[in-house]
Amino acid sequence: MAQKKLYLSTDKQLCGVCGGIAEYLDLDPTLVRVGYVLLSLCSTGFPGLLIYFILYAIIPQKPFR
Repeated sequence: MAQKKLYLSTDKQLCGVCGGIAEYLDLDPTLVRVGYVLLSLCSTGFPGLLIYFILYAIIPQKPFR
């Protein structure tokens, strides 16, 4: 069984974070993006933007084969 790894997506809207999470969880990227925006807007002080860029810095790029 192949081990799943989290990578930034090549299906990018901004940086590929939400797309990568969607690929990892086998979900539609649009649903993950909408969920992220709703969660970010409903939280106080918009910490979602900071978390997004931290994830962008932490999650690696997909290796070329």
